[in-house]
Amino acid sequence: MQSKELLKGTLKTIILKLLSEHGRMYGYEMTQKVKELSLGELQLTEGALYPMLHKLEAEDLLQSEKVPIGRRTRKYYTLTPKGQEATVSKIQEFDAFIRLMNLILRPNTQQ
Repeated sequence: MQSKELLKGTLKTIILKLLSEHGRMYGYEMTQKVKELSLGELQLTEGALYPMLHKLEAEDLLQSEKVPIGRRTRKYYTLTPKGQEATVSKIQEFDAFIRLMNLILRPNTQQ
């Protein structure tokens, strides 16, 4: 399952949820965690991930910290207090959306 449209629409929620559960993460770590959690079905690309990370940072939902690792610098992201609130809201919004989609796609299985 590799629908770019569905992934694009849920990327913000995925990133916020990852950071709420794991605290501080860097980009590549996020891509690997999503791959692991989805059993290899979802693969975040750098071209999708980093623009969203920058957008979330500009919205004050994330903050970043550059940490020297040997000769390289790694940029870690964490949720701000506003980001923690947004995470709860985005997950509730997504859960409600899933319920609505199930009503539409599986009307005969609903009670």
